[in-house]
Amino acid sequence: MRTILVTGGTGTVGRPTVERLRRAGHEVRVLSRQRRPDLLTGDLSTGAGLREAVDEVDTVVHLATSRGHQDVAQLRRLLEVVGTTGIGHLVLISIVGIEQIPMPYYRDKVEIERLVTESKVPYSILRATQFHNLVDEILSAQRFLPVLLAPAVKTQPIAVEDVAVRLTEIAGGAPAGRLPDIGGPEQTNLPALARAWKQAKGSRRPVVPLRLPGKAFGAYRAGAAYASGAGYGRRTFADFLADRFGVSA
Repeated sequence: MRTILVTGGTGTVGRPTVERLRRAGHEVRVLSRQRRPDLLTGDLSTGAGLREAVDEVDTVVHLATSRGHQDVAQLRRLLEVVGTTGIGHLVLISIVGIEQIPMPYYRDKVEIERLVTESKVPYSILRATQFHNLVDEILSAQRFLPVLLAPAVKTQPIAVEDVAVRLTEIAGGAPAGRLPDIGGPEQTNLPALARAWKQAKGSRRPVVPLRLPGKAFGAYRAGAAYASGAGYGRRTFADFLADRFGVSA
């Protein structure tokens, strides 16, 4: 068993990952800016507390992300510390299709992967498709609209619980470089997911598919957000909706 530091351990994928790691018998430290007795206080933006957090750690699972464009700078600070402490394994979560989909957030992910691969830190990189939770957030944000707007894009959403299972496997193993991408069990599209979501929620609002212009949406329509090979995840979007709303879609 290992001592593992998780950044972003209080986030959407971080919480189930921390739980899985602990169930696997690992000693888990969770880095956070929050001041709580069950967390290690540290700040990736300033570097405060990082050296203390990685002391005697075997593996770092980097799941932290920001709403702005600070992810690259935060990763640089983490690498500076990890690279001087002899950490044996850095596990990085990334996103499927980041080279094909020209969005600023995805360009940051490409740069982050480059920095990790060019560092001297042994690493594993796992790309996953978007989470079921993101679809729910996109649709929930439209609660005041008379319709549900759904870009006509292809998607293969995955459950965060399934991602947590894979991350736990990786963190417990040896550094493996770039690993095969993972995605959910269903390759579908956002309008179809929106219709299932509104049915589960009991909404009568019509779903309006949007064919949006631009290279990014063109890449989504072409399937750039699909994981190559068979889907890894077992939980479907219908399973997510059953948990979210207590009814089947």
